[in-house]
Amino acid sequence: MNEIRIQDDLYNYVNQAKIDELVIPDDMPMTGGFATIALDVEKLMINEFEQMCKNGEYPNEYLKRACLVYKACKNVKKREKLGIKPALKVLSKLLKLENISDFNKAFKDLLFDNIKLPFSISVDTDMMDTKHHCVSISGPSVILPDVTFYTDEMKPQKDALLGVYANMVKQILAKTELTIEEQDKFISDTFEFDRLLAKYVKSNEEWSEYVKTYNPMKVSKAQSLVKPVNLKKQLKKLFGFVPEKVICAEPRYFKAFKEVFNEETFTLYKHWAYVTSIVEACGILSEELREIGSTYRKALNGVAQIAPLDKYAYQIASSLFSEPVGLYYGEKYFGREAKKDVIEIVNLIIEKYKERIAKNDILEESTKQKAILKLSTMGVKMGYPDEVDAIYDKLVFSESASLFDIVMKLNKIRLLDSFSKLTKDVDPKVWAMPGHMVNACYNPFVNDITFPAAILQPPFYSINQTRSENLGGIGAVIGHEISHAFDSNGAKFDENGNLSNWWTKEDLKKFNKKINAMIKQFDGIELPWGTVNGRFSVSENIADNGGVAVTLDIMSNMKDASFEEYFINWAKIWCVKARPEFLQLLLSVDVHGPNILRANIPPRNFITTILVIKITQKDKNDLDRIYLVIKLQNNQYF
Repeated sequence: MNEIRIQDDLYNYVNQAKIDELVIPDDMPMTGGFATIALDVEKLMINEFEQMCKNGEYPNEYLKRACLVYKACKNVKKREKLGIKPALKVLSKLLKLENISDFNKAFKDLLFDNIKLPFSISVDTDMMDTKHHCVSISGPSVILPDVTFYTDEMKPQKDALLGVYANMVKQILAKTELTIEEQDKFISDTFEFDRLLAKYVKSNEEWSEYVKTYNPMKVSKAQSLVKPVNLKKQLKKLFGFVPEKVICAEPRYFKAFKEVFNEETFTLYKHWAYVTSIVEACGILSEELREIGSTYRKALNGVAQIAPLDKYAYQIASSLFSEPVGLYYGEKYFGREAKKDVIEIVNLIIEKYKERIAKNDILEESTKQKAILKLSTMGVKMGYPDEVDAIYDKLVFSESASLFDIVMKLNKIRLLDSFSKLTKDVDPKVWAMPGHMVNACYNPFVNDITFPAAILQPPFYSINQTRSENLGGIGAVIGHEISHAFDSNGAKFDENGNLSNWWTKEDLKKFNKKINAMIKQFDGIELPWGTVNGRFSVSENIADNGGVAVTLDIMSNMKDASFEEYFINWAKIWCVKARPEFLQLLLSVDVHGPNILRANIPPRNFITTILVIKITQKDKNDLDRIYLVIKLQNNQYF
């Protein structure tokens, strides 16, 4: 008998029995909900890859090359024979550097060889002019999950995790030509440089406010910050010219750059780059190194084993050829009838959103019209693209190449292609997610939502589920993604995706008050595995709230609406069983709130009364049915 009351804990009322049944695979940190669907899709596609490889028959050249990657990964004998040698050959360039002058000369080679640098250079959409691209610079990542782990309060966790990392690196370096003394020196220098970085790079909470990464400056200003690196020279080598401006994503880090990277710290940097780069390379070297190189990640996630070989081979292949794999999956397994039905739900939600905004008594008319315009121009990408991006025509390699060489070459091609876009217009037709991914997203720079085919299945969606169930599943998720256009980040962009303040002064004050209320509602909630940071997760919490708001509004006007079906399915989509270590990690690295809160809190913002009436139905099954009588309130956010 379920002793949990639905009005106290919707999430566990619906999911507890299922959670008790779920078994987390040894190579995974969690199961249930998104993870279970993703695993099912993965199993399906691994079988597809196995059949293609066995028969030697491929639907197109892209899938053939993806299968060649799959086979190269499964060729354990060849990978064992090569061992760590491919990585050492690349890293030998780094070890030859004696000073920053040498570093400046080798910068481009280091970048394309995927060797860690003291700062990264990328080409991104220009937030102020989203039809065009810009050059961005940002700092590197720290070893621990977040800079907050380096505080005194987190010392026990920090020491334990860095101990695991040090032992892992020791095993890897033992396979190099470094002496034991050199190995110890490389590890200690790596940690010293990592501590330097942790003083200045952004926390995950800071990164969650992505509009604050837009800090344009003249190249001459950026050059003065990163000196002694010759930034202008490196930009000229990469692009053939020196752009007028760069976007500085981390001003604090670059203001302190001279302390982090100079002749005195150069050896620290070199050893840090060697260690972190070789750790990252382990996954595409031998199976033994893949096992060793996963030690730290397993400790973070509480995972006992690495992924089986066929699963890992598929993950490598499908990540390198994600769009062709997604297109194949979508065309074979996603029905046109379902696509038509889901698009109908999207349009219904967008229209309801417009109606809600028009009736909103908080905002001024000019702000409401701007919001409605943004909804009217929002694009919808459903299922999978009509054709793959042109980049996949460039992703070619020798069939006899090793896995390491294949991955390195394809990553270099992608990087070159990315840099070539600096002088080209942004293509709004590019999909942010492939068709086989169990996820969805809103792109603020294009003002569109993407729903890959793989998420459009139970419990999120089924053509055989009731409209109430689908609204509680995919409908609320669609509403969630649309709401990102008006969250604490998305609301700063206009209908064209440009960073622009379209709010009146008074409306902006009201809006920020709502944001602060949402932060307060979640901040400091204590869970068995840690404390929730309301500021870190506020944009996603706003989106969850908006998704529930708009779909409940639709439900309240439906003749055959079943709130019971709606709320049960809403709770089902967040069902998860996860390892304690992983749950703790998510609080630091995942901008989304814990699933139990995602299921429970948004409904509470709209239900003032839940009356539970238990009626024993004396039919052939003698079932107990739960009927919900609810009173809804209109919690105006948008």
